[in-house]
Amino acid sequence: MCVHLSEPAAHICQCFGGRRAQRPPYHFPPPRKKLKSLALCCPQYWMERAFFHFSSLSHFRLVSSVQAVLATGSGIIIIRSCSDVIRDRHWLAREYVWFLIPYMVYDSYAMYLCEWYRTRDLGHSTTIRNFLSQNRLMITHHAVILFRLRGNLGDFFVGCIFTAELSTPFVSLGRILIQLKQQHTLLYKVNGILTLATFFCCRILLFLFMYWSYGEHQGLSLLEVPFNIPFYCNVANAFLIAPQLYWFSLLCKKAVRLFDGAQAKKDS
Repeated sequence: MCVHLSEPAAHICQCFGGRRAQRPPYHFPPPRKKLKSLALCCPQYWMERAFFHFSSLSHFRLVSSVQAVLATGSGIIIIRSCSDVIRDRHWLAREYVWFLIPYMVYDSYAMYLCEWYRTRDLGHSTTIRNFLSQNRLMITHHAVILFRLRGNLGDFFVGCIFTAELSTPFVSLGRILIQLKQQHTLLYKVNGILTLATFFCCRILLFLFMYWSYGEHQGLSLLEVPFNIPFYCNVANAFLIAPQLYWFSLLCKKAVRLFDGAQAKKDS
């Protein structure tokens, strides 16, 4: 890939015996066999790349966390304002969607950008294939949420879906602490517990709460609700909760590894 290089990158070319031409671009990256020499002779370049990568990820996490706080606050307001879970309307349930749609586009682009940064030497076609392969669950999740939020009834349930974002700031903080190599700290462990608790309550128990709320309004038991609502509602909820269960299992496995590792160190 032919690019115009910055001053640190131009210095790299000199490390490999090249000369600083007056008319860029240079062809970069260098052959793989020279990567070791590159790291030894130009460590400042790799520090610059690492700092840029960390800063970009931190910005993405910050934006996600801000959106999560706004969505959760909006969801709580909607839930408290809708006494009739079916027919009551709230303007936030309609208007916030217009903020949520561009955010989801941004979030998808951020995931692609991270994948491009990791595999940019392999070409755009490979990056796109890897992105679609590794993030197909998240992309499907975004699409189902947008489909689920459309409609003229049930703003109460739209508010419930918004509150599912409560766990996002804790997930983002955990990723940043991992980036900073702070897995051994008390903050990381406390944040992990809060991540598990908020994820379980707001992304799994949330669906039981929605079914229970509908049953209370209609005079049905929790077990009767799935048989008294439209079939597509059950299908949409199944598509939403399935990835949540999968992600929660990953979080639990990670938590077990973390605390088992800490216990093993203490015993040794």
